[in-house]
Amino acid sequence: MTQYQEALAGHITAEMEAVAKKEFLPAETIRSEIAAGRLVIPANTVHLRKGLDPVGIGSAVTCKINANLGNSALAGDLDRELEKVRCAVRFGADTVMDLSTGPDIDRLRQNVIDNVRVPVGTVPLYQVCEQLDDILDMTPRHFLDAVEHQARQGVDYMTIHAALLRRHIPLIDSRVTGIVSRGGSLIAKWMAAHKEENPFYTHFGELCEIMGRYDVTWSLGDGLRPGCLADASDAAQFGELSVMGELCRRAHEAGNQAMIEGPGHVPLDQIESNMARQIKECDGAPFYVLGPLVTDCAPGYDHITGAIGGAMAAWHGAAMLCYVTPKEHLGLPNLNDVREGVIAFKIAAHSADIARHRPGARDRDDAISRARNDFDWPRQFNLALDCDRAIEYYKEARGMSPDDPLPACSENFCTMCGPKFCAMKTTAELKMLRKKNGD
Repeated sequence: MTQYQEALAGHITAEMEAVAKKEFLPAETIRSEIAAGRLVIPANTVHLRKGLDPVGIGSAVTCKINANLGNSALAGDLDRELEKVRCAVRFGADTVMDLSTGPDIDRLRQNVIDNVRVPVGTVPLYQVCEQLDDILDMTPRHFLDAVEHQARQGVDYMTIHAALLRRHIPLIDSRVTGIVSRGGSLIAKWMAAHKEENPFYTHFGELCEIMGRYDVTWSLGDGLRPGCLADASDAAQFGELSVMGELCRRAHEAGNQAMIEGPGHVPLDQIESNMARQIKECDGAPFYVLGPLVTDCAPGYDHITGAIGGAMAAWHGAAMLCYVTPKEHLGLPNLNDVREGVIAFKIAAHSADIARHRPGARDRDDAISRARNDFDWPRQFNLALDCDRAIEYYKEARGMSPDDPLPACSENFCTMCGPKFCAMKTTAELKMLRKKNGD
């Protein structure tokens, strides 16, 4: 039985228990949210046997972040991509997606699954495209076989663009950037050439059977997500979203878990309404958004523009944020880009968790504030989202070399102000004076 079927039957699985413990919530809350279709635990039974650490994704739990990784036909190799995967997980990615294209993607995917304990997602269409000379040669059987193959490998969730239908294609004519989803553009081209409906839609039932056998979670892909602010919230985006709601209900009827992918570029003032519309159309199914980026004119800094939109989206109900790196729109991310992207979105998700009053969300912030007030530098570093970066800046400010060991006991004043102007040091002295004077 899938996690969804177990939840409907009233059973609390070991995976639900594990998620409940992480989230400081009763296990019954996790079960009931899964049964309602508002929470998923992407946990392929194959990956579970290899040591997957279950993660809950839904509006009732802390906001999660995903890191997209993988090589391309032009760049990347197995060892380097695995290093980036480990980097992403180390700095806080809750899931990773292997979006590799080019040669040897099968071996890379298997290595990712075998080397990480977080859920792994894929876009199976990429493998089909690599196996064929032309995507127009694809048959439904090619795709069904690819999904089955990746499920056997242990993939925990799959992005499948099943909601983009033939009737939606003319809606892109007025767009500035057309279709920016790789999978969406490929299936749209296939439909136009064959004059047939989307095979992922017409074969949805067969796909549900495969997903159910391994408990692979649907990530219903938004092939018509807006690729710029001008295209946000248009008829194409919302037309596809309506079909996503239909398919989400069909997935649940088949016993599958399902989440919904969301937009990539949305002006700040449209984010709340986008979240509300998804909740209504898809009955509160977990919403997984790419960013969203809130401005289009900051190449090289899109991890910041995406994190701004991500914090807003998560505050208004997004369950998972797909990170954006500084290399978005420019190239494949390197190791440092991965780190920067993960940390930026970890900040966004954590900020939203505080605003949504998730259990224990602010504990870390209050603890680091007390450590700062006490000039407890080691504890500050240990509580930081990026401990290494905090230590690096601390040493730089004090003229230390990167290899210098941290002093056992640091001076009781802040780095920016120095001993004479440190407000917290002065406040501590003020307290002592008041105590001495009996105030």
